[in-house]
Amino acid sequence: MLDLNREFHAYLGRHNPLGAESKVLTGDGVHLNPAGNRFVAARMLEALGVGGPGSRRLRHVVLFKFKPEVTKPQVQEVVRAFAALPQRIEAIVGFEHGVDVSVENKQKGFTHGFVVTFRDEKGRDIYLPHPAHQEFVKLVGPRVADVLVFDYWSGQ
Repeated sequence: MLDLNREFHAYLGRHNPLGAESKVLTGDGVHLNPAGNRFVAARMLEALGVGGPGSRRLRHVVLFKFKPEVTKPQVQEVVRAFAALPQRIEAIVGFEHGVDVSVENKQKGFTHGFVVTFRDEKGRDIYLPHPAHQEFVKLVGPRVADVLVFDYWSGQ
C-alpha cells in the first residue's frame, strides 16, 4: 500500500535540509506546487507498477492449455480464481489476462494468458509459495494439459 505521508517525509528529509515550511513540494505549506504534483504522480505510478525511475518490473507470464474435457464453467472458475490473487497477495502490483486472439496459428493449444507483475524478485518469491497461490495451483492443476511460464524484466 502506498503511504504518501511516509514518502513525503522521506523526500523532505533528503531535499529539505533547512526545514523550509514551503516551496519544496508546496507553495504555501498545504497546496502542492508543480514539483509536488510531479512527486505525488510519480509515487502513484510507481505504486501501480508503471512509470517513473523505478519502472523496471518483473513480468510473470503464464499460459494455460486446458484439457479437452474441461468445461467452460470450469475454465471460468480458474480465470476468476487467478484474477482474485492480486487482492489476496500484496506482492502483485499488476495483473492482466485474456483469451488468445492470434491469427498466426502458433499458439499450440494454449488458450488463456495471464501476466502477473511484481516490483522485483522478492515479490515473485513471496507469490510462488504463498498459500493463496498454492490453493490456486491445486485448483488449476487437474484442469490443464500444459502450462508455460516465462518471466522477464520490463523497462529494459
